[in-house]
Amino acid sequence: MNLRQFFVYTGGLLFGFGLAFGGMSKQEIVLSFLQLKDFGLLILLGGSAAITALAINLVPKIMTKPFLGGKFRKRERTLSKRTIIGAVIFGIGWGLSGQCPGSSLASLGAGNIPVLIGIASMFLGAYTMGRFFTK
Repeated sequence: MNLRQFFVYTGGLLFGFGLAFGGMSKQEIVLSFLQLKDFGLLILLGGSAAITALAINLVPKIMTKPFLGGKFRKRERTLSKRTIIGAVIFGIGWGLSGQCPGSSLASLGAGNIPVLIGIASMFLGAYTMGRFFTK
């Protein structure tokens, strides 16, 4: 295992642990949050967004090149009809099932086997989009 793989693996483990520890791996907590009954996940989501915003905006200004090699590239931000439709579909799926891709895998890691149905549905949706709706 090289250094890059080690950091990717460790980051994935920390991400999954954080989601599970924060309650994102429990569909009933997510659905309660989405129904505006429990705002505990707001701290998790807000903290995650703040850390990400700082990392992607400040790190390239502080460091001359990425720690694991390569180079920093300008982020492309496009807001198109397809992006909005995809976000709406994602939000509806999240609201109906209480699962998003990251928390689903964390939930599976925590032993929630029925979540496999949701994960399979995500893969089917991604396959359908890639197969029939991409240019």
